Amino acid sequence: MTYLILGLLVFLGVHSVRIVADDWRTRTIGKSGELPWKAVYSVVSVLGLGLLVWGFGLARQQPVQLWSPPTGMRHLAALLTLVSFVLLAAAYVPRNSIKARLHHPTVLAVKVWAMAHLVANGNLAHVLMFGLFLLWSIFDFAAARRRDRSGVIQYPQGSVGATVITMIVGFGAWLAFALWLHGLLIGVRPFG
Repeated sequence: MTYLILGLLVFLGVHSVRIVADDWRTRTIGKSGELPWKAVYSVVSVLGLGLLVWGFGLARQQPVQLWSPPTGMRHLAALLTLVSFVLLAAAYVPRNSIKARLHHPTVLAVKVWAMAHLVANGNLAHVLMFGLFLLWSIFDFAAARRRDRSGVIQYPQGSVGATVITMIVGFGAWLAFALWLHGLLIGVRPFG
């Protein structure tokens, strides 16, 4: 559990700089430059992610069960992860209505993804990891919306075509992940 906690602290910590120290971040980038900032940010992020993945794998080998979710929660989790994949696609498909309306679909995708895994899993490692990702996404979304308001950020209006493409890409990615990649990468097949 130690490596999981350390990985979460490092990974979410570096991703929280804009939440808790945006002015410091801006000053540091101004002094050192954007490229060195991104290099350090990337190295620390990869280190944190590696620790997180390794620690989560170790914690799953000796699970501490807190509760047993009803079987129906797996169905809810499948639906929530579908929403999460569509939100994630919305971050990358230009001029879609989802991003135009929600502004920060990646953070919302993390929020929905974390909630999906919390409702379907009742062991300590899952609660710790997905609970912290959920809390982080709540704070990050609020901070991003505050930055939008203070900077009077305007998002381009979305089109129907781009929104349909976003939904198709999100659904396709969700289907591939649910049917093949989740089992291959995580070792758990959501649909048996």
